[in-house]
Amino acid sequence: MFTVDHQTNRISPVKIKTFSELVFTERKHLQEWLAHQPDALGEDLLIIQKEFDGFDDTRERLDLLALDKEGNLVIIENKLDDSGRDVVWQALKCASYCASLTKGQIVEIYQQYLQRFYSSISPTIEADEALTRASQPPQENRQDAATRICEFLDAPDLDEVKLNLGNSQRIMLVAANFRKEVTSTALWLLGQGISIQCFKVTPYALGEQLLINIDQIIPTPEAKELMIGINAKEAEEKTTEVVVKKRHIVRREYWEKALEAFQKSQCNLYDNISPSKDHWLSAGSGLSSCPYNLIFNKSELRVELWISRSATEENKFLFDFLLDHKDEIESNFADKLEWMRLDEKKSCRIQYSCASDSFNKDTWKESVAWHLEHMCRLEQALKKPLQKAAEGLKQQSFA
Repeated sequence: MFTVDHQTNRISPVKIKTFSELVFTERKHLQEWLAHQPDALGEDLLIIQKEFDGFDDTRERLDLLALDKEGNLVIIENKLDDSGRDVVWQALKCASYCASLTKGQIVEIYQQYLQRFYSSISPTIEADEALTRASQPPQENRQDAATRICEFLDAPDLDEVKLNLGNSQRIMLVAANFRKEVTSTALWLLGQGISIQCFKVTPYALGEQLLINIDQIIPTPEAKELMIGINAKEAEEKTTEVVVKKRHIVRREYWEKALEAFQKSQCNLYDNISPSKDHWLSAGSGLSSCPYNLIFNKSELRVELWISRSATEENKFLFDFLLDHKDEIESNFADKLEWMRLDEKKSCRIQYSCASDSFNKDTWKESVAWHLEHMCRLEQALKKPLQKAAEGLKQQSFA
């Protein structure tokens, strides 16, 4: 890594440091950095536990446990200036222990993590742990583990979530330097279809500022889904597949009835939309990547405007513009709406929902009528303000 001097047109190397001379530790520093910023490892990860030692009949402990966007468990082992010789063996053992974790156990592990690190701070806990808890975002306290997992995996409810299938466990090794014994073994494991990645972490000093660079030095090939013979997990996975397939059938039947009602109405939003197996059905609003959605969940019906353009700044601008016209919009809608800016996410939503026993076909006539009425009201309430917001967006310049 180099700095550029524009006046002399020369580059100068940035001084490389070691964690030991910076007096950084694996647990208090490197582990905490990754726990708070897991996307530093190149993808969206949900940290569900740290310092986990809840395995039966062993005192082994893993540094960080996470979920990826496919519902796979990710075992993250952190070392500082030297990976050591045994880090792969340690990670493989933890991965084998995690292979038997069921969905219920994973949710409970995450719930314990939230309760420990995101609950209100007790005066009796140690100062380091208090600092860790205090630095967590406040919205984390208001959601349970199951809800957060569903949101992370974009699933309507836990029944449809698939976690830790087969031999899908992944390993990430993080260190400043890797011994040849480690890299050689990691490359061999890749050849055997084991998902393992090595990340080199290098600290740099730039004056008083400290920089951290994280490079993936050993990439993973496309993972092959392998199944293992654990009866409890096999039964759970088969049950999940059956539940999902049944829900797909039910949803398609519901959307067929709903679309039939829409086509007979004066609402033209869904004239060219086909029924789907998903829990949502989208229609264009006239503004790119801002669709109207009908939502059909097991216990909820919802209508919404989903503001999901590629640029976060554009989404927040559109939402804030509409929010400035909240009174007018809600007056035309004839009810209060839920305004969800979702500052921690790229997209935003404006929605209206009601509780429902949606999968009971005896209620479908009322459900279809509810969807039709409230989508018509939502479109009419948002149509003109959304057009004005789109015009305002064209006048903005986002860096």
